[in-house]
Amino acid sequence: MAFKPFDLTGKVALVTGGNGGIGLGMAEGLAAAGAKVAIWGQNPDKNAKAEAALKAYGGEVLVQKVDVADEAAVVAGLAEVIKTLGRLDFCAANAGIGGGAPFDEMTTEKWRRVTTVNLDAVFWTFREAVRHMVERAKDGDPGGSLVVTSSTSAIHGAPRNEAYASTKAGVLAMVRGLAVEYARHGVRANSILPGWIATDMTAGAQGNDKFNDQVIRRVPFRRWGEGDDFSGIAVYLASDASRFHTGDSFVIDGGYTIF
Repeated sequence: MAFKPFDLTGKVALVTGGNGGIGLGMAEGLAAAGAKVAIWGQNPDKNAKAEAALKAYGGEVLVQKVDVADEAAVVAGLAEVIKTLGRLDFCAANAGIGGGAPFDEMTTEKWRRVTTVNLDAVFWTFREAVRHMVERAKDGDPGGSLVVTSSTSAIHGAPRNEAYASTKAGVLAMVRGLAVEYARHGVRANSILPGWIATDMTAGAQGNDKFNDQVIRRVPFRRWGEGDDFSGIAVYLASDASRFHTGDSFVIDGGYTIF
């Protein structure tokens, strides 16, 4: 029998913020590997383009407009995924926003907005996913994989980004706790720490010659990361190939952190 650890046929995956950038890269990898894929995003045009790209792989796709800053919307959205696609095996909490501002000028309102989207929403998303996975385990169907998109800002000094970095460090601790608490149900939890990736969030920096010369030139690969650089790690973490791999943090930054 052929060894097919990365075959996701029969598995259902959800990627929040899955209509572009890192999230879409993940979703495309999952769809190509045979998973049924649900994505959340709020931009109708990006949702439509992402849906078309994912359906090209031939599997079932569910696209939802979900505001992850709204707890009720998250609860309802995840319930719809399970109802429509039948189950949930892989949940990637990837949606996030930036929050760049001088620390001494940061307003409480802006701080709360960043923490709500980048930290609270991860809690709500994973809580609902875990409830489903635990119930499945009790019925004799254990297993599941939780993945959060953190950032290398969680382990670097990130000036003007203290709100963002704080949330990205917070989810690392959340994931480690989940990995220990729910292993008995076959549920794994891991983190991905992207470096400088070409997404809508970094659009301003991408066109900045000074930034590219001083920062991207220091990336050993000498380029910005792309969304599809995250396809493989998503497939690995959703698959049975990672069935004993939990509580880990994957730095995907082209070598920037170690250089």
